[in-house]
Amino acid sequence: MRVVLGVGGGIAAYKSALLLRLLSEGGHDVTVVPTDAALQFVGAPTWEALSGRAVQTDVWSNITDVPHVRIGQEADLVIVAPATADLLAKAAHGLAGDLLTNVLLTARCPVVVAPAMHTEMWEHPATRANVATLRERGVHVIEPASGRLTGADTGPGRLPDPETIHEAALAAVDGDATEDLTGTRVLVSTGGTREPLDPVRYLGNRSSGKQGVALAEAAAARGATVTLVAANVSLPVAAGIEVVPVQTALELQEQMSARAADHDVVVMVAAVADFRPADYAESKIKKTHDPADPDAAPTIRLVRNPDILAGLVAERTGGERPMIVGFAAETGDGSGSVLEHARAKLERKGCDLLVVNEVGRDLTFGRDETTVIVLRRDGGEPVELGPASKRVVADGIWDAVLDSLPTR
Repeated sequence: MRVVLGVGGGIAAYKSALLLRLLSEGGHDVTVVPTDAALQFVGAPTWEALSGRAVQTDVWSNITDVPHVRIGQEADLVIVAPATADLLAKAAHGLAGDLLTNVLLTARCPVVVAPAMHTEMWEHPATRANVATLRERGVHVIEPASGRLTGADTGPGRLPDPETIHEAALAAVDGDATEDLTGTRVLVSTGGTREPLDPVRYLGNRSSGKQGVALAEAAAARGATVTLVAANVSLPVAAGIEVVPVQTALELQEQMSARAADHDVVVMVAAVADFRPADYAESKIKKTHDPADPDAAPTIRLVRNPDILAGLVAERTGGERPMIVGFAAETGDGSGSVLEHARAKLERKGCDLLVVNEVGRDLTFGRDETTVIVLRRDGGEPVELGPASKRVVADGIWDAVLDSLPTR
């Protein structure tokens, strides 16, 4: 596939070098078209070395090849990442002062734009109007992530990860950039709960929150209104998703229980601690220094945390609303395999779908790829997804949800 990678003049331009690598390794023929400002951040030698093609920014070089028309006409896909506020404005108003804006006017293939800028610029009415104009014309504008920006600033406006842009761009070409969840209200939990032991220590788990964030962003990209209850998650999240931070299992239970009834689909991805310390020490628990007992250690008494997933199912009223999807992070043992434990959990919890994956020190937690099996309460055939990126798996899970979701 012939891909044009347009690069705007923002600090996030360095991430586009990684996007270029993903496209090239996928076998695509990539032509990089940066703006003059982009070359202030990443120089032409980098783009030329990674793409194997010469780079130009103006319409006057190689004029006999008519590049300002030919590059756009011949492209199968155009990606602009990062797209600055200035570049969005030029594209929305049809300006053509350099090679990239000419390409955007002549391209008749799918165009995917990934904005990146400071929060105030992204939220300005002029930028929002320009984005709306581009979307009305069929341009796929990816919502920026929320996270650390230039300097000490944080908020919406961060360029999404190269993997996210890559997958969204390929979906646009394949015609999969649908909004089949439009009008659906989605509540997702993610991350891992932490149960405080004293002011310094806690009981926790290895969950990074990546799969839950991927599910939330995939749902939003497909048109859903999404709320993400995030337990100790430090990942950037796409703008437009409401994020509710929590820490403990009891806090997570409170937020999920209070919000579930107002949503069409509830997805419990968060890794909830099964136990918490029975007593919280107001000061740090210190080691003893008794020579007669150098190995002395305190005994920590634990109590069970509530079963949040089963509780949400029990609280459900009005038939099958909301649809509830559970996650089972399992390890096999002497009493059964991963799948056997998952089937028993599905029966015990009573949720509509259960997504099961095998976890361990070198499996799933913190990784960008995963493999899952989706089990159905109605006895339908299990669906295996992966190995693939967590975003691809997330879209597969939403496909399974749509197959079972009652008419909205």
